[in-house]
Parts: sequence; structure tokens; C-alpha cells
Amino acid sequence: MLNFIYYPVSFILWVWHKAFGFLLGPDNGIAWALSVLFLVFTLRAILYKPFVGQVRSMRKMQEFQPEIAKLRKKYANDRQKQAEEMQKLQKDHGVNPLAGCLPVLVQVPVFIGLFQVLRNFSYLNADGSIRTENYFFDQEEVRSFLAADFFGAKLGAVLVQGEEALQAAGTSLVQMLVVMIPLMIMAGIFTHITARHSVARQTAVQGENPQTAIMNKLMLYLFPIGVVVGAPFLPLAVLLYWVANNLWTLGQQYVVYKRIDVEETAKRDETAAVRQARAPKPGQKPVRPEPPAAEAPTKTPGAKPVMRKAKSGGPAVNGSTNGRSANGSPTNGSPTNGSPTNGSPTRNATPSGDSAGSAAGDEAGTGGNGSSVAGDKVAGGARRSGGGSRPPARRSRKRR
Repeated sequence: MLNFIYYPVSFILWVWHKAFGFLLGPDNGIAWALSVLFLVFTLRAILYKPFVGQVRSMRKMQEFQPEIAKLRKKYANDRQKQAEEMQKLQKDHGVNPLAGCLPVLVQVPVFIGLFQVLRNFSYLNADGSIRTENYFFDQEEVRSFLAADFFGAKLGAVLVQGEEALQAAGTSLVQMLVVMIPLMIMAGIFTHITARHSVARQTAVQGENPQTAIMNKLMLYLFPIGVVVGAPFLPLAVLLYWVANNLWTLGQQYVVYKRIDVEETAKRDETAAVRQARAPKPGQKPVRPEPPAAEAPTKTPGAKPVMRKAKSGGPAVNGSTNGRSANGSPTNGSPTNGSPTNGSPTRNATPSGDSAGSAAGDEAGTGGNGSSVAGDKVAGGARRSGGGSRPPARRSRKRR
């Protein structure tokens, strides 16, 4: 049923046995042991990139851990809403929790496949017939595996089989214990060190979580003890697989964590350098950025010039001031108003001329280009009124 797992595992093991069997001999136990070790290394090399993604995902989750705590507190009574908000938060930060579980999920079927392949290394099938193949291994290679020994112990033998079964396989209980006890201790120690290395990377907020604290204790103590206690129930080759897997994990964690730490340190230094470069020097006033200058309106070819109106009270444009026209000639204060009429001087001629001139000048100052015309009109009004300063009387309108 799980042949899609068993055949790839047996194929990788077969390839490495061909390589090391060519160097050391096909029946050599060390060649078979190295084949198992490099089966682990091949698998872990394939899973190297997902492992790096797992570490980066864990780092990102540590960065927004306070936000996760707020969501858990806010939606403590609504689990569905809490899960939705958590997924949304993880999506915003580009974190995929399933990607972090990929290396572990892939190793489980490989472990099961290796266990099945090693169990089928026997002379007889389950029904008592002679075994002719074991997935990618033919009958001669099955016999080679059964004949090989690793320092006197058989790679496919299980410690709890008993003395008689072990002697029938070509080994003894003492020889199995001599090889398996050091491997059992190594497997437990490496499992503990790997777990401790992972726990040391956690933040204080994660450590305060009760679930995380329980899981850390299981990883640090229960799992290593479980490996030591369960080793006698596993074939020797599976125990070699476990030791090699923990050694690879320990070295890979050291390399990957060191590389990520260097990247984050360089990133922090670069950010600090940019912030320091932008900050003002001691004693220097901060320079505020000037607003962009307003662009001058573009001129359209063939458009008429637009004349701007002068402000009230400002200087006259093309007009007259103090009763004078644009060319400087007197307007309302001319000799016309002050000339004698019928041989007699007009009463108050000069004052009326001055006042009329000043009034005309004021009106001209606010008029613009038609100031001379306005001054002439005012002068004509002054002449009609007899040279006085009174304005002309209004005509009464007839009511209908």
C-alpha cells in the first residue's frame, strides 16, 4: 500500500550500497552502514531549503509574537474568530506555518520506509516461501545484507529477539549490546542537544506560554529517554539512521542559525548607519526641507496678454496722480478754471481748481488707463458748477 514510499527509499539505499560496495566490497558491513548514513544525508540535503524556510518563519513569528498575544487576549472566548485573525496576521507577515512542519512531516514516511525495507531483508517471506527480491534489491543483494556484520552485530537484527534468534542470524546478545549501547547513548545525547539548541532560540514571550513550556520539557527530557528505551525494539540500521539524523540536524542548525544571525546583524547595522546619517550633528539646527517652488504658468502661443488689476490704494498704472495726466500736464488745475470770465476773476478760482484737481487726481489714481478722460469729466463738471467745490445738483425724477 505504501510502495510509493518504500521504492524511493530502497532505491537511494541501493545506489549508495553500489558506490560503497565497489570500494569496500558488497558484503562489507561498513559499506552497508555507510549506505544507511548517506541515505539520511541525501534526504536532509533535499530538505535543506525547507529547513531554512522553517527557521526564517520561526524568526518572523517571534517578531510579531506580541500581536499574537493581543489577539489571543482579545478573542479569548471566540476560537473561530481568533483562528481567522491569526491566519490573517500570518498572511500579512508572509508566514506559512505548514512550511515549518514540512521537514518533520517528510522524515516520518522515510523512517517508516527504511524500517519496512530493513524488515524485509530475510531469506523467507511471511508465508514461508523463499524471498527473491526486496523492492530494488535482488536476491543476491538480500543475501549480502544478511551476511554482513557491523563489528560483529547484524544490521537487521533486533535486540529483543532473544539469544536463539540472534545466533540463528549469525550474532549474539553480547555482540549486539556492545554495538547498540554506545549508539543508544549517543542517540539520546544528540537528541537532547538538538532540542536544547532549538529551545535556546526561543524568546522570553514564547517561554512564558504554558503550552510551549510543556513542549520544551518533552523535547528536552522525554524524547531522549524515549529514544534510549525504544532502541532495543528497533533494528540496528534504524538506530544508525537515528544517530546520523541527529548529527546532521545539530550541524545544520549551527550553520543556518549562524548565517541568519550574520544577516540580521548586518541588516541592523545598515539601518543604524542610515538613521545616524540622517540625524543632525550635535549643536546643528535641524534643516527642514523646503517646499517645492510653484511653477510659472506656461504661455500659450497666440494668447492675448492678461492685464492684472492694481490693488486699491496702490500706485496708478498709466494714470495720473495729484491731478496730473500721464504726460505730466495739469488737468483740473489748468488755467481754464482759473481764467477770468468777462474780464472779472472768478471767485475762488484757484482753490476750486486745486480741489477739483485733487479730486480728479484721486479718481485718476484708481482708474487705470482712462484716468485722463475721468479727469476731463470732473473738470467739466467743475466748470458747469461755476468753479465751486459743490457737486452738480441732481435732476429730480418725475414719478409716474
